[in-house]
Amino acid sequence: MIITIDGPASAGKGTLAKKLADAMGYAYFDTGMVYRAVGLEMMLSGQDVEQESLAENFAKKLTFSKMISLSQKPEFRGPENGNNASKVAAYASVRAALLKMQQDFAQNPQLEDGSVAQGVIYDGRDTGTVVCPQADLKLFVTASSEVRAMRRHKEFLGKGLEISYEEVLRDVKSRDERDSGRAAAPLKPAADALIIDTSDLNAQEVFEKVSAIIADKN
Repeated sequence: MIITIDGPASAGKGTLAKKLADAMGYAYFDTGMVYRAVGLEMMLSGQDVEQESLAENFAKKLTFSKMISLSQKPEFRGPENGNNASKVAAYASVRAALLKMQQDFAQNPQLEDGSVAQGVIYDGRDTGTVVCPQADLKLFVTASSEVRAMRRHKEFLGKGLEISYEEVLRDVKSRDERDSGRAAAPLKPAADALIIDTSDLNAQEVFEKVSAIIADKN
């Protein structure tokens, strides 16, 4: 079974995807990591993420193991690299270079220990529209920009990153505008996706709601 969970940053899709993958014994693929990996590797190499041709070269050389290695660095989930990821993800050439890697995983999903999984849960922004349009269940998880900024601000503070709520809110709104307006795979729900608004729900409530949906589908 293939389940895709798309939505804007800090809407709760990642938490939901991980909880579902653990509960169902499915593989988990955070597709946003591929763009963060490219963005961070370029930043650490002193390369300009505004240069599409350079971003494409980095994308073509990205491997899964390199992505996992880069994800261990503290800057990987930081606000600066989140902005880098959004920028490189807007390039059609970069998306094309990374798309096959993401799609192939659905054919042979694996757990972190390398064992074969019976299904996969994708977490991203275009997994239901571009990566796996054939998915068995598509979800689009969202929340108000204010709620998402509050969640993200709390996350940053917990990691020891000093940043104001107002700055985070501006970044959230800026990323939303850029992600929704880009020509290549804009952020939007698949036509057959179920919309889940998490503004007034905690992580457990969202998990229980979606688990019930999956149970009904099976």
